[in-house]
Order: sequence, then structure tokens, then C-alpha cells
Amino acid sequence: MTDDPPDWEFSERDMYILRELSADPQRSSRELADLLASEYGIDVSHVTVSESIREMRDADVFRETIVPNEELFNFALFEFKFNPEHFADSWHDAMVSIRDDCHTLFYFLSDGEYQWKSVMMFPSRTAESRWIHDFYKEHGDVIQNVRNSVVHNVLKFKTDPELFTELDGERS
Repeated sequence: MTDDPPDWEFSERDMYILRELSADPQRSSRELADLLASEYGIDVSHVTVSESIREMRDADVFRETIVPNEELFNFALFEFKFNPEHFADSWHDAMVSIRDDCHTLFYFLSDGEYQWKSVMMFPSRTAESRWIHDFYKEHGDVIQNVRNSVVHNVLKFKTDPELFTELDGERS
């Protein structure tokens, strides 16, 4: 991941392709080409659609990842508060440890008292507790506190196709 937005000029076709892939990620380029023609009046070959998808993927316009069904794992929100006394010496190793951990689904930085946050997945609450224990043993000098919240009753777990219509002129 980079800090820079993708260098991409969105065509109307690109936005429709992203919308339709978001609605059904399993759609083939042939199905997408047919949909573009019937729903949006855009006549392109499936090869052109396939090339557009590949180019957008290569330009980091979207990322693909496998996200397991939320019933298979326990999800948790982790928030990390720093110990400023040891931050300068140890922050990088702790950050990489969280980022690269197999349990981390989503990792981000934010403002406030708890500046690192991650959504993590564990096969059981016992495994989650063991992870916290091991993390403190390894990185306790830089982390003053780990606040974790159980994520239950996931009510929405998808990107709405309509979101991609906001790319038309709304980028800042």
C-alpha cells in the first residue's frame, strides 16, 4: 500500500465495471460486457473489459482479498495505546508485527489516545487471548494498553455498488 491515491482517470465504463463487480465479484468479463451493453448502452468486447479490470487492479484502483465468512472466525477490534517512554526505539517492530500478523484483516492509524487500530480474526476467544498475551510479551515496552472489543452480529459486510457512482467528480 502507498500513501498516494491511484493515478487513474475514471471513465464512465470503469465506474460501471466497479459497480457491477462489487455487486457480484464472480461475474466474468463476458457477463460484464453483456451487462454494460444491456444496462448502460456501452458496447465493448469482453477482452476490453478484462483489460480494464487488469489495468485498474495493477494501478491499485481496487484491491482483491479473500475475506472469510464472518461465521467462521471471531472478529475483534483492537486499539493500541503507546508507552511514549519506549516509543522511539520500538514502534516499528510492533507496527510490522501487527500489520503482518495472519490474524490482521484491516490495520489503520487514527488520531486520539489509541492511535493504532486493527480488525483481527481468531478461531476462538482463547486464541485471541493468547495473541494478546504473546503480543505484550514481545512488544509490551512500546504498548501501554491494548483495548479489544468483540465484534458480534455483523450486520453489513460488503461494499455497496452505488458507492462507485461517487467517483464521478467527487474526488478531492
